[in-house]
Amino acid sequence: MITIVISATLMATASAGLAYSYWQLLDSRRALRLVNARRIAANSAIQKSRMDLMEVRNRAKLLEETVTSGATAVERVHKAISATTFGLIDHFSRDDEFRQSARKARQTHDQTSQQIYRGVRTTNRALHILADTLIIGKAEKRIVSRSHKKRHP
Repeated sequence: MITIVISATLMATASAGLAYSYWQLLDSRRALRLVNARRIAANSAIQKSRMDLMEVRNRAKLLEETVTSGATAVERVHKAISATTFGLIDHFSRDDEFRQSARKARQTHDQTSQQIYRGVRTTNRALHILADTLIIGKAEKRIVSRSHKKRHP
């Protein structure tokens, strides 16, 4: 009879130990899932910050390319129109005095347009630097403030 009681007590203790071990296993799995979810969220936030910064830099680069190539395309079209117009005047003009006057006008026109386009390019570069500084600086501050808030809640 004593052996039955001891056996039943040992069985109950073993069952309780097994149940406690199973409960710990489930709790550990839940904690692991929580830690893994937080790790994924942290990595996702870091990746989002990197993507935001990359997007800002790409916008700045696109702005620079647009500003730079836009001025030269307009300049090329302007030069083509100017060359055609003055070329036709030079070719079809019968009066030498008028032809000489047109050549001087062309020379003045070309010098003036070169100065204007040089000024436009300089202004565009300055605007690009300003926009780049403002856009990237703002994005970097936003990213830094996000990461600072996460570290110090």
